[in-house]
Amino acid sequence: MAVEGGMKCVKYLLFLSNFIFWLCGLALIILGVLVQIALHKTLLIQDASASAPLVIIAVGVVILFISFFGCCGACKESHCMVTMFSVLLCLIIIVEIGAAIAAYVFRGKVTEVVQNSLTEMITRYSNSSEEFKKVVDRLQEDLKCCGIHNSSDWVHFKPDSDSVPDSCCVNVTTGCGVGTMTNQTIVHQEGFLYSTGPLSLASNSQLLDKSSITDLCGDFWLEQLSDFLR
Repeated sequence: MAVEGGMKCVKYLLFLSNFIFWLCGLALIILGVLVQIALHKTLLIQDASASAPLVIIAVGVVILFISFFGCCGACKESHCMVTMFSVLLCLIIIVEIGAAIAAYVFRGKVTEVVQNSLTEMITRYSNSSEEFKKVVDRLQEDLKCCGIHNSSDWVHFKPDSDSVPDSCCVNVTTGCGVGTMTNQTIVHQEGFLYSTGPLSLASNSQLLDKSSITDLCGDFWLEQLSDFLR
């Protein structure tokens, strides 16, 4: 009798835990869809961020699928479903190991994608929408930086080759960036990759930190998602 009661306890615990995972999978799918919509509204790092929401959705679907087998297997005490659940869990562990190895091997690609996308960001700035400009300006203001490497990245911003967006200024005011590209008292001289601001993406040695790029992408998705939900 005690054994039977213990098995029922295990059964309900397995069901409850898988039901929670099922809800998490559903939440990831919804989050992925919202982030995908938000990123297409104001997309900065295109190559890096275009497929990321799809990965979130895919992970949500996989979790939803696996937790379904766990819930049904526990509820109906189906040996077949519980076995399938165990096999799928083993496959996930193998995939995670493979993903970790792939992430290490292709870690340099992240840096390349970010730098190329930031270069395109500056090129597109003058002819882009107001919404896009606001995202770029907010990025520079928050990181207290100007351009990618330094303020000279904005050399083609204006015909005088000596102006930068107002968001580059230490104290942002209208027109403060006109003719002040190399003025250290008015304009931040360090670029995005070497910023020493409170949200700096550079490490103490002022080299690009890959983990910081990942944080930026995550912060960017969440920021765009919050704007979308307002």
